[in-house]
Amino acid sequence: MNLNRLSDEMVTVLIGIFIVLIISTIISQILLRKYPNKDTENIWLRVKSWWMMCIIFTLALIIHKTVSLIFMAFLCFIALKEYFSLIPTNRSHRLVYLWAYLSIPIQFILIYKGFYGFFIVFIPVYMFLFIPIQALIVGETKGFLHSMATIQWGIMLFVFSLSHLAYLIVLPGDDNMVSGASLVLFLVILTQANDVFQYITGKLFGKRKIIPKVSPNKTWAGFIGGIILTTILATILGPLLTPFTLAGMIIAGMYISVSGFIGDVNISALKRDLNIKDTSQAIPGHGGILDRVDSLTYTAPLFFHFTRFFYF
Repeated sequence: MNLNRLSDEMVTVLIGIFIVLIISTIISQILLRKYPNKDTENIWLRVKSWWMMCIIFTLALIIHKTVSLIFMAFLCFIALKEYFSLIPTNRSHRLVYLWAYLSIPIQFILIYKGFYGFFIVFIPVYMFLFIPIQALIVGETKGFLHSMATIQWGIMLFVFSLSHLAYLIVLPGDDNMVSGASLVLFLVILTQANDVFQYITGKLFGKRKIIPKVSPNKTWAGFIGGIILTTILATILGPLLTPFTLAGMIIAGMYISVSGFIGDVNISALKRDLNIKDTSQAIPGHGGILDRVDSLTYTAPLFFHFTRFFYF
């Protein structure tokens, strides 16, 4: 496979990201020295974690397509592993988890080969039908429905949904099309920026709660502010990273913002059901892996199919 094409536009966007990180580092250090408390320490932890995540993601994205796919497969693995670590399970059904993990390399081999037809049905059809077989062989029916449902739900979200991010890399294009890497960059930037925009506008203007029983900190102001700012950002980055028309950029921005919000609160509902605040402490200041990929579980498949249907 060829090296990922690193266009001048993509380089410009990546430089912009690291300039924002440098500015954030300076501001957070000033705040930490002037107001040394738990909140400013948490801000500094978040900024340090963003540095680590951005460097790893950038290297994985630009070095080689194969490296990008391996990185995304590993992301699916640790997300699924973190999810399984949270879910109470029947010990008799634990071998079923082996088949769940094996779905990851198979799914990514299909992506690597560009077998779209099999990629799109392997997990929702074949794994759905295959997963219960091991439990049936064991013969333990106690907790059968709970185990099968939680395993299949986890595979759908953290393997099938997230793997659409990887398939963007191998979308077929021509000399007039942007690279798959730039589409991934566009999606990830907008998804993560939407979380930040919703948080900031919610803190500044939020009063009325949108779904208080699921996520008490989410407000209508944050939700609407996120949509507006994410859509504006989409129109700025769209000409650099996508083949979209202006209408397509606006739709993509709104699409990513709304679906990202749903993905976020979906994992919030899971955490509330399990009575936990963070899914783990893997990323200082951010919580666990699931806390960072929650929005992507919705934005990745929806953005992929929007892009593939209208532009490829």
